Amino acid sequence: MADVAEEIVGQAVENLTENANTIRTRIPSTPEGMAIAYGSLVVMAILPIFFGSYRSVKHHKEQQKQFAESGEKPETMTQKDAAMFPFIASGALVGLYIFFQVFSKEYINLLLTGYFFFLGVLALCHLMSPLISSLVPAAIPKTQYHIHFTQGDEDNAEDLIYYKFNLHDIVCLICCSVVGAWYLLKKHWIANNLFGIAFAINGVELLHLNNVVTGCILLCGLFVYDIFWVFGTNVMVTVAKSFEAPIKLVFPQDLLEKGLGGSNFAMLGLGDIVVPGIFIALLLRFDHSLSRKSNTYFYATFFAYFMGLLATMLVMHLFKHAQPALLYLVPACLGTPLLLALVKGDLKALFSYEDHPSEAVNVAGDTQAEIKKDK
Repeated sequence: MADVAEEIVGQAVENLTENANTIRTRIPSTPEGMAIAYGSLVVMAILPIFFGSYRSVKHHKEQQKQFAESGEKPETMTQKDAAMFPFIASGALVGLYIFFQVFSKEYINLLLTGYFFFLGVLALCHLMSPLISSLVPAAIPKTQYHIHFTQGDEDNAEDLIYYKFNLHDIVCLICCSVVGAWYLLKKHWIANNLFGIAFAINGVELLHLNNVVTGCILLCGLFVYDIFWVFGTNVMVTVAKSFEAPIKLVFPQDLLEKGLGGSNFAMLGLGDIVVPGIFIALLLRFDHSLSRKSNTYFYATFFAYFMGLLATMLVMHLFKHAQPALLYLVPACLGTPLLLALVKGDLKALFSYEDHPSEAVNVAGDTQAEIKKDK
């Protein structure tokens, strides 16, 4: 019995010694390092929203053109989808938490790394294709290639894959694959952030809410979701720290001491960028629909998001505890346009705006146009 007790005490002393050595070797964050880290996260958060919002306007025009040609209405998030999203996200979060508790973290992250490697390369290609194409020498021609898979006979053939690309796209794919290989082998925080920013810009550009009511339902649902899973349990914080994938932006607080090899990271989840971002992008499209030659709602809400993000960082620094960023971002992003619309008398126009109006609205509009034409 005495031997067992002595062994337990010895093991405890050894653990304490290891913890003490770890604490001594870890350089504490300096005020300057923290300021650089938090400031960098803020910049990396607002840039995807800004550029993604303007890209969403271009994407919306392409969707309208395609709708006019084919008559097929683009897919957008419905109010039911927005209401169900927090429950789906909660299920996925709990599932990941259980996986990390039951199975080895290394094997799970190995699988996720491979999955996000392919997604990250494709997202980066979509983002960087125009830039890389402009830098490719003129000696490389834009020879067109087609990948076309169909199902069924010639008369009843159904397209499964129809993808067009050129040699410049192949060069872009090679360049982005180099970044992907860097992330795959080193898991460096810069490669992580490149993929994360690409995901964020593509998310803000391509995910459309269609109307403000859907946006309000989504933001309010995720407002409760974020508060519950951060303050109510340790599930979200545990998953965020265990999940080695580019679903968060990170920046070393010990950059000044260790350079690019820093390891004491401040982090911000992509959900805190994309979710408010798709709502802010909707407001930019609403501004364009007003034809006032000013983007008042977009810039006002964009600034409110910036201030909400600063408030999140400040509270996190003061209380030394992870904060649900949507606790501060949702009131800022919802309250600002609603108050502005109330003051400017645009409340009805704001809530009646739709990216892709329903068929009933289209029919009514066509009928009114025909009446005016007859007159």
